[in-house]
Amino acid sequence: MAAHRQTPGLAYSGPMVARHETHPSSAAAAGPAEFRAAVETMRRASLRPEVFCEEMPAPQRIAPWSSALSADVTVDDEDLGTGRLILLHDPAGNDAWDGTYRCVAYARADLDPELGADPMLAAVGWSWLTEALEAHGAGYHAASGTVTCVNTESFGGMADEAGTAQVEIRASWTPDVGEDDALDMTAHVEAWGELLCTAVGLPPVPEGVIAIPSRRGQRGS
Repeated sequence: MAAHRQTPGLAYSGPMVARHETHPSSAAAAGPAEFRAAVETMRRASLRPEVFCEEMPAPQRIAPWSSALSADVTVDDEDLGTGRLILLHDPAGNDAWDGTYRCVAYARADLDPELGADPMLAAVGWSWLTEALEAHGAGYHAASGTVTCVNTESFGGMADEAGTAQVEIRASWTPDVGEDDALDMTAHVEAWGELLCTAVGLPPVPEGVIAIPSRRGQRGS
């Protein structure tokens, strides 16, 4: 089992705080009512203050309707990881999805080189996603994805440079809809945010408290 890199200097206090800067997508605004409602629930998610999240242009050719979020994880002005979450919707249904919605997620994080060499890292990386979804009560099925671990070591004239390591998690899953066919994406966004924080090595937040925000201000504020 790979150990997480711990980031020092974090304390815990206060209620959960959302940290978003959103720019509504014109494609999402023009979608079916059920899709627009699902996108609105994405905006209600609460994320740790180290996670800066904003809406981004969504791919237009994968599904008739889509909406996307991007996020960076930053502690004390240091970018530790990044990710994207895309919600796809096809009202006609998609056999490959086993549903009318599909979540597509990406997470990338820098690691200590020793962790990057751990043969169990890929399996552990996948468990970060599934455990986050289950912990937040985000019902899902038909999950699939890949975990890629990259180690870089320098030689020759660059031999003095320290080695680096990264983990990339690419995943997709079909979110469960309610009995009224309505989709609440709040828990899925929060689980994705937790995946990003776990991947960069932030310690878990005890129930009912949250890490004190880093010194970095919101981009564009």
